[in-house]
Amino acid sequence: MAKENNTNNTPKKPRFSSWWIYGVVIALIIGFQFFGGSSFSSTEKTTTSELQEFLRNGDISKIVIITNTRQAKVYLTEEALNKDVHKGVAQKPLLPSTSLVPQYVLDYGDLQIFQNEITEIKKENNLDTIVEFDTESNVIGEIFLTLLPFALIIGIWIYLMRRMSGGAGGGAGGQIFNIGKSKAKLFDEKTDTRTSFKDVAGLEGAKEEVQEIVEFLKNPDKYTSLGGKIPKGALLVGPPGTGKTLLAKAVAGEAKVPFFSLSGSDFVEMFVGVGASRVRDLFKQAKDKSPAIIFIDEIDAIGRARGKNNFTGSNDERENTLNQLLTEMDGFGTNTNVIVLAATNRADVLDKALMRAGRFDRQIYVDLPDLNERKEIFEVHLRPIKTAETLDLDFLAKQTPGFSGADIANVCNEAALIAARKEKKAVTKQDFLDAVDRIVGGLEKKNKIITPEEKKTIAFHEAGHATVSWMLEHAAPLVKVTIVPRGQSLGAAWYLPEERLIVRPEQMMDEMCATMGGRAAEKVIFNKISTGALSDLEKVTKQARAMVTIYGLNDELGNITYYDSSGQNEYGFTKPYSEETAQKIDQEISKIIEKQYQRAIKLLDENRDKLTELAERLLDKEVIFKDDLEKIFGRRPFEKEEEELEPEPAK
Repeated sequence: MAKENNTNNTPKKPRFSSWWIYGVVIALIIGFQFFGGSSFSSTEKTTTSELQEFLRNGDISKIVIITNTRQAKVYLTEEALNKDVHKGVAQKPLLPSTSLVPQYVLDYGDLQIFQNEITEIKKENNLDTIVEFDTESNVIGEIFLTLLPFALIIGIWIYLMRRMSGGAGGGAGGQIFNIGKSKAKLFDEKTDTRTSFKDVAGLEGAKEEVQEIVEFLKNPDKYTSLGGKIPKGALLVGPPGTGKTLLAKAVAGEAKVPFFSLSGSDFVEMFVGVGASRVRDLFKQAKDKSPAIIFIDEIDAIGRARGKNNFTGSNDERENTLNQLLTEMDGFGTNTNVIVLAATNRADVLDKALMRAGRFDRQIYVDLPDLNERKEIFEVHLRPIKTAETLDLDFLAKQTPGFSGADIANVCNEAALIAARKEKKAVTKQDFLDAVDRIVGGLEKKNKIITPEEKKTIAFHEAGHATVSWMLEHAAPLVKVTIVPRGQSLGAAWYLPEERLIVRPEQMMDEMCATMGGRAAEKVIFNKISTGALSDLEKVTKQARAMVTIYGLNDELGNITYYDSSGQNEYGFTKPYSEETAQKIDQEISKIIEKQYQRAIKLLDENRDKLTELAERLLDKEVIFKDDLEKIFGRRPFEKEEEELEPEPAK
């Protein structure tokens, strides 16, 4: 009994197969053999003198003289085919239905002379060789010979275009040219998009802006009744991982209008004109479904400033794509019911024409989350995670300064993986701390081979950081110190930096002094220095250079900056200052760093005994915390002063 489970009676489109191309090629080759005459046979060329010698030896049974092509076909006798001199020539027909294949063919000159020579040799040797005259027309074979390369090229081209366009075989011939169509993914009321504004924690200002854009399209009369215009576009700008694409996903989930999503690289193709064609097709689809929203992620792929890198002077496909995008966003025939959202973390490289009002009317800066916003982000990402206890979200938020939303999501996921690795039933607070260490410092390398002398140097180096930072008022508070290798570092001192909006010179100086504490400790204890301070030197050099050249915090150069906030170096490859100024900058940078280095040495000399005790405890435990420093050093000096100056509470 046959089963009939086909609930859909719609005939399926036949799948495209490349076998027909191979079939065409094989048919062409067979046709070539049929009509190409001697080209595919083993017939050999010969000369008139060789023909005369074969004829005198009695090897030829028949000669067919083709009068219109001035060729003669030579057929050998059965006895001659067995001779070594004729070895390798054709002996059988290609197919049973075809005539015998000639063994030789030659081109003759004058027909009368050629005929007389054959007749004379026949009489001298009393031969019965048959001589026939014929005409031959091989037009079809010549056509196949001419068209075969073109047929192969056309077949391969059709095959490649079909594969590129993803088209199915069958009647969809127009799909060959789908390469110029937009690759945008459409989200509408038929699409199940689960992301909403509830999933976007923090980012209140940016979320309010994009919510208003959605409201523009849902209820335009509310705004246009007062004479206002709906904005053309909004550009989301911010560091990586701050939630720009997540905001766009929330818009797609909340908006009740069609939402077209694609990346800036989707416009780029190896064929000329494809990018501009895809831009036109994208806006045509959006206008047909207006009101609609277009979201272009990583728009810097096509929105870079024009004319910057075109050294060859040739046609730039990316610039043509950008020109078409500019025209579609604000040009003749544009439709105000289509709003463009875009995201990038490289706003400094975008073309000025793209950034102007009328195209992207709003630029929404999505910054790294602050303390309260990180707490909200933790609440979102902890929903699917099974925790062993009620976690202190304030504590977790304080432990992750400078983390983006993507980093926090990674912390939560890494904590769950660490707990599972330890075969726990739930994720604990310590798992989150280990996850932060794993992400910031790298993988812990417990089996790294370190000599006792190196381990002692590392311990004093890290103890030097901890000691100096403990003694300085504006240095970041210490969390823990470890000499367990992680990632590329052999040890680390973990701090919890204060989140400041502005930084004063004394704060930068204290931070630089604490950073130089590691090398200073090596100098004080061993009277030697090592390469272990590379990352420290890199950090303080950048800080000192920023003080001198960017923030104008140096007395020698004064209130001047060489920083270009646009990110576009208008001076080209030259520096925006003279050679004399460059020497002053180098001198001031060196002077600042050396001053803090000597300051760190002085602090460590004054607390040498406590530094040694801290290093020995670090060698014993490998990891020490803030409590250990309080036992050795007591409370920080400036904390005592603050406590004494604290006024009594009012009665």
